[in-house]
Amino acid sequence: MRLPMFRRAAEPTDTESATESVTESATESVTESVEETPDEPVQTATVDDATETVSSSRKRSSTVSSSRKRSSVDADESATDADESDHDDETASARRRIPWSRVVAYGLLPVLAFALASAAGYLKWRDTTAREAQAARVESVKAAIDGTVALLSYRADTVQNDLDAAKSRMTGTFLDAYTKLTHDVVIPGAKQKQISAVATVPAAASATATPTHAVVLLFVNQSVIVGQSAPTSSASSVRVTLDRVDGRWLISQFDPV
Repeated sequence: MRLPMFRRAAEPTDTESATESVTESATESVTESVEETPDEPVQTATVDDATETVSSSRKRSSTVSSSRKRSSVDADESATDADESDHDDETASARRRIPWSRVVAYGLLPVLAFALASAAGYLKWRDTTAREAQAARVESVKAAIDGTVALLSYRADTVQNDLDAAKSRMTGTFLDAYTKLTHDVVIPGAKQKQISAVATVPAAASATATPTHAVVLLFVNQSVIVGQSAPTSSASSVRVTLDRVDGRWLISQFDPV
């Protein structure tokens, strides 16, 4: 009876080791290839993305170019409209020049001439009025002084004639009052008591004056002699109102102040 024979596992030989090494190397290579294979689609995606980016850039460039072209066209149209507007304005201005020239020639110049003539007339009138007012002041002051001296001065032996002559320098109600006073009081008293009076005006000033009316302020001194007695003097201030009647300045009021 044969006993079964058991063989001990033989140790690997050099050939087998080499074979295993080659197998492991091949397996690692295959594994690395399998691991590196998914990267290729990434590279492909990257290229596609770049392509899309370039396309987008080109589209944007095209859009910008179109916008620039449209802006240029709009600017040209605006410039054209502005030129046409300027041309229309120039045409309208040219049309308006003729009416304004006529207005200036036929409307403004006559008005200006009339205004200048009116101004010259006003200045002449004002100058004439000022001259007349100045003449009225001078004449009225002289008339007030002369009239006051005449109505307050008389001599006992000529009192009737002196006071009657003075009445020619008066007018209105004052003439009536003075006539009554002199005939009823002054003339009879002067004759009876031998009264004489002399008046002087040391100062006079014009208060107001127009060609027909004036007011004068006077400072009056009067010396009175009764019979053979010494003279007595008195001083007073008087406001004399005068009116121009028939070219003469006549006293219309005589009021002590």
